[in-house]
Amino acid sequence: MYGRGNDGTSVPTKSQLSPLRLSNCRLAFFFLGITDSRELNMSSRIDKVIARQREKIADGAYYEAHQQLRVIAVRYIKQSNYDAAAEILAGGAKELLKAGSQQGASASGGDLAIMLVNEVYNKAEWEIKGSDDAESRSRKKRLIELLWEFPSDEPTRKRYIQEIMAWSGKFGPLERGDPELHHAAGSVYAEDNEPYDAEKHLILGTSESAETLAKLEFEWYTVDEPHTAAIYASRAVFPYLLTGNLRSANKALLIFTSKLSAAHPQLGVQDVSSSSSDARVFPALPLVNFISLLLLTIQRGSADLFRNLTAHYAAQIKEVGLWDDALAQIGEQYFAIKIPRQGNPLMDMMSGMLFGGGNAGKQPSRAKKVEAPPASMELD
Repeated sequence: MYGRGNDGTSVPTKSQLSPLRLSNCRLAFFFLGITDSRELNMSSRIDKVIARQREKIADGAYYEAHQQLRVIAVRYIKQSNYDAAAEILAGGAKELLKAGSQQGASASGGDLAIMLVNEVYNKAEWEIKGSDDAESRSRKKRLIELLWEFPSDEPTRKRYIQEIMAWSGKFGPLERGDPELHHAAGSVYAEDNEPYDAEKHLILGTSESAETLAKLEFEWYTVDEPHTAAIYASRAVFPYLLTGNLRSANKALLIFTSKLSAAHPQLGVQDVSSSSSDARVFPALPLVNFISLLLLTIQRGSADLFRNLTAHYAAQIKEVGLWDDALAQIGEQYFAIKIPRQGNPLMDMMSGMLFGGGNAGKQPSRAKKVEAPPASMELD
């Protein structure tokens, strides 16, 4: 006999289902219940571990907490339970970093953070996938949140940044590292007034990085002479051009010049519009105008126009003394104007004076000044 379903179709009654089928159903629900229970127990166990270590950290037992967290994490890693190890290490690192540098607490936190990347993310071979992968997003978010917990004076922060970039370059789609991680690192350095390190990451960041970089360069510019604006603007524009990111280069210049005109209304900025583009003209700052015209020239793709532009501003460019390599590379990259090969111009330029080199200190040194233009200078 068959019963009737809600739609009138025949369905087997419970008595007609085979004993084996009923048994399989019960077995499936039984194991599902076990799985859920185990996951809940594991989560509860990890929460208890972190809570106990948090108490030790609050009592100042930083070394003891650090060692116990490492031992517990290693146990999970040996079991290939990488998710549990990640929660233990991230939770412990966060608490120790919050405790500050007293008795080496933040250094211990940095050690756990680095262990998280090397022993979990790398060994588990966790990949960076598309934005629609919630698990991948969550893992990357964990690293970014942990980065912001580092005190600015904690030496292990730089090593942690190096490790997360190396991991993202190995297991992500871009060998140079994940843009969101670069943006986070650059933003951290920018907030701590470390412009050279900030620049190196922001130029490889996201679409939001251009604004952060432009604001950083403008703040740096405000401690220098007004007529040096082009030097700082170029630091926000040229790196993006050299990495093929014309959109961010335009965005960075727009933000920089907007802040410049608002801060110095006496410069007499003029907005010039055409059917194809808009530009701000600064009569007293010819090299700022040069950068604006350079971006327009790149959009047009005219090599002759590029040659004429650089020739027109040759005297001012020579006074800066920093742009020759960058402009030569831009000429080759966008206008197929060949330059003699002496090493890697892009890398030479990025590691040279324009980016501070390897000897830059935390506080930005004053950039080379451009001689102030005469008061009677005509509009460029």
